[in-house]
Amino acid sequence: MTQQESAPAQQEPAGELPLLVTAQLPDGARFPVRGLRGGEASPRPAPAVLILPAMGTPARYYRAFARQLHDQGLTALTVDLRGQGESTPRVTDADAVDHGYRTIVEQDLVAVVEAIRAELGPQPPLYLLGHSLGGQLGLVHAALGIGPGVDGVALVASGSVWFRAYGPLRGPLLLIGELFAAAASTLLGRWPGTKLGFGGNQPKGVIRDWSRQGRTGRYWSPGSPHDYEAALRTLALPVLAVCVEGDTWAPAPAVDHLVGKLPPARVTRVQYSAQEAGGPLDHFAWTRAGGALAKKVAAWAVADGS
Repeated sequence: MTQQESAPAQQEPAGELPLLVTAQLPDGARFPVRGLRGGEASPRPAPAVLILPAMGTPARYYRAFARQLHDQGLTALTVDLRGQGESTPRVTDADAVDHGYRTIVEQDLVAVVEAIRAELGPQPPLYLLGHSLGGQLGLVHAALGIGPGVDGVALVASGSVWFRAYGPLRGPLLLIGELFAAAASTLLGRWPGTKLGFGGNQPKGVIRDWSRQGRTGRYWSPGSPHDYEAALRTLALPVLAVCVEGDTWAPAPAVDHLVGKLPPARVTRVQYSAQEAGGPLDHFAWTRAGGALAKKVAAWAVADGS
């Protein structure tokens, strides 16, 4: 059984989103959920969007985009993945904390969604909006159907990391990087991504699962009783897939490979261009130029929930 803790009335650091609720798991892991409630002037509850970060990216990185979603009338929420940002236990160079995809999709996101549902009530539609790894894990969680569930998933700059989706030139280089990351994580006991400039500090389980999906194209995590690929093939929820111009980490073929795993899903494909954003874009730059994208996400969420 998970616990939900309502946010106390207190002053937050400058620029930080208000603390909405904290999910706590039996193993002691804690996940503060921050956000802004939307639709105060509307008689209908505003759709809620929970942003799931990219690998090694703290939730605070998405504060500006969360505010832009809120400006469109949505309830905008952020949370850190296990071991990152405000979540605990932290992954550091000095500890031996380990977990993989299974813990995140089968335990952590269940607890977080339960806490949000308890805080907001059952009426507002709740969507996951995942960036990069956050989108992949959000899809798997939604497909498994564990816990109270969500109403849809938005993918932004999020595609499969299967090396064959990256073409004959970049694909082999990506595969070498994935093999190196898995081997280094096994040898060192964790991935020192902060020092190496990729992915932040990660437990070896996450890197092994990431590397395995990159090599095989398939999602699975050791010890799980669930078939992730089979679950994805049954996902019938609405999915918004946003390709970002200039994004070499989640190019269109990688997004195609990911959404190709969802034959029953109602997939809406969107291209987010530099012209719309008003400036150059890449895998991360969209978060600083997301006003036009927030409008697209809100239109999709409102249309689906109407």
